Amino acid sequence: MKQIFIDQFIVPAIAQQEFKERMKVNRDFIKKLDGFVEDKAYERHDERGNLICITTAIWENEYVLQKAKEAVQQLYQQQGFDMKAMLQRLHISMERNTYQAITD
Repeated sequence: MKQIFIDQFIVPAIAQQEFKERMKVNRDFIKKLDGFVEDKAYERHDERGNLICITTAIWENEYVLQKAKEAVQQLYQQQGFDMKAMLQRLHISMERNTYQAITD
């Protein structure tokens, strides 16, 4: 069963450029992984100028999704990148979950 990995970020105006640069690195990387189907990114701004960004990545199944998560963590280690630290430093909030499509 396909797995849909969905993230929602709330990004302060001052952090938007750095956030989008990092998002591009991640999106470009996952597109090369086995089992990747497609991804999308959506954005809007709230009344305070915060960026509300939702990203989706669809994977063939739960096994390849887990392998992709491991590959992303390896990439972060190689780059010396700490996602949690970046989110804290830039005051970005994130909600992350995995979903399956509803079938009729």
